[in-house]
Amino acid sequence: MSTAAAQRDTLQPWTGVPSEVADLCRPYLAEVAEEMIEEIQRGVPEYARPLDEDYMRMVRLAVEGALNQFVDLIGDAEASWEPVAAVYREIGWAEAREGRSLDALQTALRLGARVAWRRLAAEAEKLNVSRRTLGRLAEAIFAFLDEIAAAATQGYNQARAQVAGELEHRRRRLLDLLLADPPAAPQAITDLARVAQWRVPQTIAAVALAERGGERYAHPSLPPDVLVDVNRREPCLIVPDPEGPGRYRMLEGGLRDWVAAIGPTVPVSEAAKSLRWAREALALARRGVLPADRPVRCVDHMPTLVMFKDEELIRIVGERRLAPLQKVRPRHRERLARTLLACLQSGFNATEVAARLHVHPQTVRYRLHQLEELFGRQLYDPDIRLELEMVLHVWLFHTQEADQPPANVISLKGTRSVPFPPAAAAHRP
Repeated sequence: MSTAAAQRDTLQPWTGVPSEVADLCRPYLAEVAEEMIEEIQRGVPEYARPLDEDYMRMVRLAVEGALNQFVDLIGDAEASWEPVAAVYREIGWAEAREGRSLDALQTALRLGARVAWRRLAAEAEKLNVSRRTLGRLAEAIFAFLDEIAAAATQGYNQARAQVAGELEHRRRRLLDLLLADPPAAPQAITDLARVAQWRVPQTIAAVALAERGGERYAHPSLPPDVLVDVNRREPCLIVPDPEGPGRYRMLEGGLRDWVAAIGPTVPVSEAAKSLRWAREALALARRGVLPADRPVRCVDHMPTLVMFKDEELIRIVGERRLAPLQKVRPRHRERLARTLLACLQSGFNATEVAARLHVHPQTVRYRLHQLEELFGRQLYDPDIRLELEMVLHVWLFHTQEADQPPANVISLKGTRSVPFPPAAAAHRP
């Protein structure tokens, strides 16, 4: 036997069975098919559907088709077996569409092969089949079993991929509906959530996303209850029950390759509001205002979000309230500004301010005396102090520590520079 022939016999062992065996087997096929169907229905409850005529017709078609195909291959190794392969691909497809695994089908195939082998062994002597041929028949049966199982698996996987694609499409539509502004009708959300296999929760949080860097990025690795769309112009996701145990840790682990900002927890009808704040926080995280090493929670940074909501207003207020600092040398200006912010945050307690700034209390008192000379009575005006604290927080957060701004500029990192007003502004109330 040539090497090519040996390889062919190994891959398709039915080619090694004498072709005349096919003629010996054909008279028994109908009887063997009935035995196989009975055995499958006894051993696999999922296939015992006597009242489902369409299903029983499919079972019979699969069994009889497999038997006839097997015998045809023995008689002619070149016979096309595409018709029976198509049947088993369809069976695999149906199993996936009905939400079942392939376990029942694989069990049925093994039971059918066992019946065929048992009947062959029993009839071998009557058929005058040698032990060598019988051994080749056994090998051919189980190789053929592998082939039709592979066809079923192919159909199953194709259906699963299609179902997954349909489900993903429905979930993207659901995400769009949840984020609609004004909000969509509750019944519309409920109906689409049902077909998208998503349980409508009591509360949600929207998460805004941006690629952390590089041309390639990993898809977020998150549980199926999280609605995700990273293909939109501004990627985002919705997390149900975001305050639940382990939810933040889940986002932290699944979004390692993303800069992420988590909006406030809101009712489902206010998802758009949560996303709006999440995008505000994401923009600040990308500029370096908020930390970007892990998902940013808006609720942890609300003062900063509010202060940066209208930077034009901060600029206008800053021109007015920080004008007295123009009189100070640039090198000393930032130290005074930091001291003033610490004083405002600590109730002008020199000891506490010294601890915050890591300086001696006497240094704080000296700087505070200078600030009193610059700002006068407005330094202790409760209404003005709130404005000063907001403006100083924004200014100092953006000031480059290594590169002092020019004498007449407040540097806002990542935004336009904010000029001090003319000297006359220092005398405004």
